[in-house]
Amino acid sequence: MEEIKRMPLLGEELPKMRVATTHGIIDLPDYFKGKWFVLFSHPADFTPVCTTEFVAFQNKLNKFKELNCELIGLSVDQVFAHIKWIEWIKEKLNVEIEFSIIADTGKVAEMLGLIHPGKGTNTVRAVFIVDPEGKVRLILYYPQEIGRNIDEILRAIKALQTSDKNGVATPADWPNNELIGSSVIIPPAKDITTVKDRLERTKKGEFKCFDWWFCYKELK
Repeated sequence: MEEIKRMPLLGEELPKMRVATTHGIIDLPDYFKGKWFVLFSHPADFTPVCTTEFVAFQNKLNKFKELNCELIGLSVDQVFAHIKWIEWIKEKLNVEIEFSIIADTGKVAEMLGLIHPGKGTNTVRAVFIVDPEGKVRLILYYPQEIGRNIDEILRAIKALQTSDKNGVATPADWPNNELIGSSVIIPPAKDITTVKDRLERTKKGEFKCFDWWFCYKELK
């Protein structure tokens, strides 16, 4: 039976793989155990949109590190092509790429379902946000023509970490939501007892509610 190749589902562990990178051979996801990391694929080296993305990722690398998060790129290119490309970026754009880039033969891209249909061996612009336990927590998927918004990736990591730490959800455009600002959403009540408790806590000022099923609070 032919093996089904697909992207891992949310909540699944990133498939274990040994990969060659610009910083040597590493084992994923174990290499980043205890840290969050962003694995992002790009169509090819020496392409304009990808170059702008790499510069943007590098320029905000410290913001990722502040969130205990590392970066690692990937495309179906050989390691020498990655090295020459990052040398070109440093020489022409005065930006030194510090994070690793996976030199894929196509095996990793196929494993993760990243090969762009009708585009040869080019990979799509995918983003996998992986937590410290190696589980995939968020996936973004872009066509070749659209460059990524790095601030949105940072926002998503902050939101995931906030949700994990506090057992809450975050609203649209958090932390700048038009209804509740930087507040976070309390999970909906699933029974009458919880509804009554929620109403009591609202009276005490612990929560604010539009209704019993839509309550929120400020994080302290």
